[in-house]
Amino acid sequence: MPLTPTRELLDAGRRLRGAVPRKALATLATGPRDPLGILDEQNAGRLQHLIPLRTERMSQSSFAFYRGTAALMAADLASAPHTGQLVAACGDAHVSNFGLYASPQRTLVFDLNDFDEAAWAPWEWDLKRL
Repeated sequence: MPLTPTRELLDAGRRLRGAVPRKALATLATGPRDPLGILDEQNAGRLQHLIPLRTERMSQSSFAFYRGTAALMAADLASAPHTGQLVAACGDAHVSNFGLYASPQRTLVFDLNDFDEAAWAPWEWDLKRL
């Protein structure tokens, strides 16, 4: 597969920036939503006897709550402006989901290491989640 020339990539990025200016990415325009309903949907596939323990752990701090509610973030960002460039997004990008591991070439890599919430989504979602 031939590589796209750098100039073409830069031009494409400028066109996307024209359609979705950087300032628009700072906007969070959420519509009406049911946060408890979203959490109930998220819990539907979980082991029911462990949900109270999960809820208790999430209630210990704001950070623990946000770690456990990636679905709420996705619902909030679904109507936000984005470029339409989809990636295999982590879906739960936060400091605890980064770490070191060895590459196949045996060099250390610092990168995302938790993909349990991964999905095809706009790249902006992971950036905003940080």
